[in-house]
Amino acid sequence: MSGRIPLPKGLHEVFIQKENLEAIFNSLSDGIIVLNNELKITHVNRVAVEITGYPADEILERSCTDILRGAMCGIDCLMAQTRDKQLEYNEVEIEIVRKDGEQRNLRLKTLLLCDMNGKSIGVIVVFNDQTELNRLREELKERYSFHNIVGKSRTMLSVYSLIKQVTSMDTTVLIEGESGTGKELVARAIHYQSSRSVKPFVKVNCSALAVTILESELFGHVKGAFTGALYDKKGRFEEADGGTVFLDEIGDICPLIQTKLLRIMEHREFERVGENKTRTVDARIITASNKDLKELVTKGQFREDLYYRLKVLPIHLPPLCERREDIPLLVNHFINQFNRKMGKEIQGISREAMEAILNYQWPGNVRELEHAIEYAFILSMGNSIVLYNLPQEVRCPEGRHLIKDGMKLTGMDEVTRIREALKETGNNHSGAARLLGISRTTLWRRLKAHQLIP
Repeated sequence: MSGRIPLPKGLHEVFIQKENLEAIFNSLSDGIIVLNNELKITHVNRVAVEITGYPADEILERSCTDILRGAMCGIDCLMAQTRDKQLEYNEVEIEIVRKDGEQRNLRLKTLLLCDMNGKSIGVIVVFNDQTELNRLREELKERYSFHNIVGKSRTMLSVYSLIKQVTSMDTTVLIEGESGTGKELVARAIHYQSSRSVKPFVKVNCSALAVTILESELFGHVKGAFTGALYDKKGRFEEADGGTVFLDEIGDICPLIQTKLLRIMEHREFERVGENKTRTVDARIITASNKDLKELVTKGQFREDLYYRLKVLPIHLPPLCERREDIPLLVNHFINQFNRKMGKEIQGISREAMEAILNYQWPGNVRELEHAIEYAFILSMGNSIVLYNLPQEVRCPEGRHLIKDGMKLTGMDEVTRIREALKETGNNHSGAARLLGISRTTLWRRLKAHQLIP
């Protein structure tokens, strides 16, 4: 015999049921605290223990004000109001102090707990920790602050002013400018500085998707709507409900999508592909284009009514070649950015390298400049970016080649070319040899022959 006394069948089932309920209670992803009518804690789950920092045996039978210490305690106590006024609260943000003194941000809701006869016997408090999410949200706000749109030129100051004004409104914005001028950065700055920042920012590149795919991506589809539609799918507008939809390269959408987009802008209504049910959505629309939409309207390729709906507030981003006074600021901005990213300590840029950057036309605009500085970081071996570190097309654009690869070196012209190559590469012998089209050994011999070695 084992010495165990078997439990009566009914009592055994009660114990099994209790264990199952406790397992469910502790597997939930939200913290849960159950209070009686004296606001003493009677039950607590695993997540609540982790969030508050108190062991379960220190929580039970204590007042909720001892555990959920924060600004809402006292006369504004949500739990007391739920008990006394039977007011249930949903999605309330509060701040508490853990046992270790660390402050945490919670999203909390309260529910009235009643017995089988409907009589109030306590309060259920359900909460989750929003601290890390709030930190990431603030980090996004900082990353996409308009202060990160670098420039001090008159045109950029005008852009800053427009962004400031439009963040407090739900106005539709059309951002125009060449590729690489920072249209998406402006769109994100508008979103993350607005009241919609806690909701999604959803980007759609209209030029990258075929017509049939774009319609489904924007508005969603139902199962069986077309070959391959194996399940219902939300569109980007539904995903962005309460937030912002950024439609990049809007000038490339076809007439069908233009018509549907006009309807969603005017009535906030749409149907998924293959569905007759009308749905509504609340999403701010920001669009961008590197094409002249007015010209497309003139050619009959873009709806005029949609064009005027989109350009309620137009923001024009000038090409980099039209705001050269901003280039040194951008260079320093990217140097700081890549120092943090790559763990380097580049202090600055040589005069010759900056001259080359200022003289280059930058057809790829700010994006091309960023990539050029990243390229220079990879090549740089010292604490400064020199001319040789820049991409070939920047340091030697067409018509400015000082040295042609493979050219034979003769007479005094050879001395001049060697000196220019050394100057251009920051006295880097390997780089100078490559520019001259000779080996490093040959360059060394020529330096000795012309007594150019210090």
